[in-house]
Amino acid sequence: MIALLLRDLRLAIRAGGGFGLGLAFFLIVVVLVPFGVGPETELLSRIAPGILWVASLLAALLSLDRIFALDFEDGSLSLLATSPLPMEGAAMMKALAHWITTGLPLTLAAPALGFLLSLAPQAYAYLLISLLIGTPALSMIGTFGAALTVGIRRGGLLLSLLVLPLYVPTLIFGAEAVRRGAEGLDPTGALMLMAGITAGSFALLPFATAAVLRINLR
Repeated sequence: MIALLLRDLRLAIRAGGGFGLGLAFFLIVVVLVPFGVGPETELLSRIAPGILWVASLLAALLSLDRIFALDFEDGSLSLLATSPLPMEGAAMMKALAHWITTGLPLTLAAPALGFLLSLAPQAYAYLLISLLIGTPALSMIGTFGAALTVGIRRGGLLLSLLVLPLYVPTLIFGAEAVRRGAEGLDPTGALMLMAGITAGSFALLPFATAAVLRINLR
């Protein structure tokens, strides 16, 4: 499984889409927000938690369709299904590779972009923690969605429609944790609920992803 993870990381780095595309989209969304809502610092500070989380979610969404598409096209996915490696483990490694190449860079860049939105200083730590806890769930849920649409031509829009509703709980608790941190309130409850979503995703969705892949590869 480690070899599969390293292979996916190498392919993502060579393609350049995982790191660059998501970060560029994240930056563009954050920079455009003040043009749309106005330059008032108080307003930007109030909406910054939600904007940063929505931008992170949409940036992570951009690269989901590549999780299984290339392997399906060159036949690697069929070979993987017949190998001794459990499909559940392969699905988890795919999600982990997506998080390392997309979710982790977004998490590290978010505090710098929070400065552009006048995010309250006391909220930066909670922004970083919430993204560290929540973005793995986005990758695991997205991997399940990618498995549902593998083999479907131009399935990117369908993938977005399937995955976005599943992202809503993570978005709500992530933005709420940052908002409560910015207002000096205790965000522990929101962070714990988000951690539960992430743990549940990694406990259940690898099995669902493997089952869907086996059906699609028949």
